[in-house]
Amino acid sequence: MAAIFLPLKAFALTQLQASVDRNPVMENEYLALTVTADDELASNALDTSALLKDFVVGRTSVSRSTQIVNFDTHKETNWQILLKPKHQGVVTVPALEVQGVKSQPIALQVVDAQSQPQQAKNLFLKATVSDKEAYVGQMLSYKVKLYLAVDLQRGVLSAPNTGGAQVKQVGDDKDSSEIVNGRRYRVIERTYSIVADTPGKLVISGPTFSGDVLVDSPSRSMFSFQESRPVEAQGDSVVVNINAKPESYQGDWLVADLVNLSEDWQDKQSFEVGQPITRNITLLASNADDTSLPDVKVPLPQGMKSYPEKPQRKTMARNGQTVAQLTQTVAIVPSKAGDYTLPEVKVAWWNPHLNKQQFATLPARHISVKPAANTPAPQIDTPQPQTVTDSGIWPWTTAIFALLWLATLYLWWRARQRPNAVNNNDVKPAPATKNTTLDAAIAAQNSGEVLNALLRELSSLSKRSVTLQNLAEIAPELAQTVSQIQTAHYSREQTDTKALYQQLMTQLESIKRSKGQRQAKTALQSLNP
Repeated sequence: MAAIFLPLKAFALTQLQASVDRNPVMENEYLALTVTADDELASNALDTSALLKDFVVGRTSVSRSTQIVNFDTHKETNWQILLKPKHQGVVTVPALEVQGVKSQPIALQVVDAQSQPQQAKNLFLKATVSDKEAYVGQMLSYKVKLYLAVDLQRGVLSAPNTGGAQVKQVGDDKDSSEIVNGRRYRVIERTYSIVADTPGKLVISGPTFSGDVLVDSPSRSMFSFQESRPVEAQGDSVVVNINAKPESYQGDWLVADLVNLSEDWQDKQSFEVGQPITRNITLLASNADDTSLPDVKVPLPQGMKSYPEKPQRKTMARNGQTVAQLTQTVAIVPSKAGDYTLPEVKVAWWNPHLNKQQFATLPARHISVKPAANTPAPQIDTPQPQTVTDSGIWPWTTAIFALLWLATLYLWWRARQRPNAVNNNDVKPAPATKNTTLDAAIAAQNSGEVLNALLRELSSLSKRSVTLQNLAEIAPELAQTVSQIQTAHYSREQTDTKALYQQLMTQLESIKRSKGQRQAKTALQSLNP
């Protein structure tokens, strides 16, 4: 048995060989260093710390093999180490040692990647910027293209690095192919938007790519397969001159290639008092970011209130350009009937190609507001036609006033003769009739019907037309409650409308009671001259 194990004990490390998959190698490119020992060894038997001086050490893989031919056993241990040189020139792969056996050093030629012909590169980056001169707040389009002549296994493309600017990716990556100097490349394109915050020199450091690609194994045997290898690439830096906002500019600052203002509006629309007029206004800006779009200001004439919603903003890509969009919805409520002119809506912007201020506008709108359909029309006394001339009007007027004065004296005398004829206990206010329409509107939480029913009841109580315009003169507290109900209807915030309706009913009942108490006094006070 001892004779059988004797050959196994005779195995010992006698040779250590080192080789690289290519020489020369380009800067910032990984190469594979293979170290082979003619014995089966542990994975940590090879010390690679000597490589750290001139190389970035990447992944290390270890494999072992055993071959037996005619009872002749041969064992090997292979280390494959990925290295990236730290500088150009002649870089030496130092001799490595395992159990006293050393490999031979390798003189490696590291050349500048830019000096190599394009077709010799398996991977490279190209970066372009839309303008070399811009304004503060102007959006720059920064495009990055990654060219790959090998299969990509995984990778990460970092964003360009800037100071004093906002960087965002626009849209999704585009995948295509191009032929460069007779060699076909897979091209992955990514677009960024860059908006500078301060004037001066803006330095855009090129993006970097790091990942793994599949390359053919250095082994030339028929059983060789592709293996993963790390790669890195970096784009060139770009300098852009950023100009400040011109002193002559007036309004909110917005710089873009083109700005458009539009809305959905139909002429000859019918509007009524108390009913909202909805305006949906859209602001579009080419090559601008949505955060730079100002809120659209909608001026109003007297007699109208506006209830704007929160603007909706978004940025999208159209036909290779970045388009910013702002949508503003405004509810406008007229408080009285009449003809109105909605003023022109104007948004100022700066054209960087013409270097001048321009305006995007919406034309003025002329509208007619009718009284609410359920509001009683005001009573208008129609004067009778005069058949007398101007020279004879005064005698008739004097006679009429004299007759009225005599009638007043006669009624006052009769009242003094019968002081008990009128008894306060005999004059009772008519019981208030329950307005079922108002109750039904409140139960349905329909603010428009509530206001119409309220105006009808107030008109009936006061014997004259009551509108939203003159409500404040008749009942100031009630008018304030009505304004709160309108605000709650068009506001996005949650408001307790039930409490507002209860407050409205309480104030209405108070007006009714006050009206009843004044009825007895009114009969006597009207007799006084």
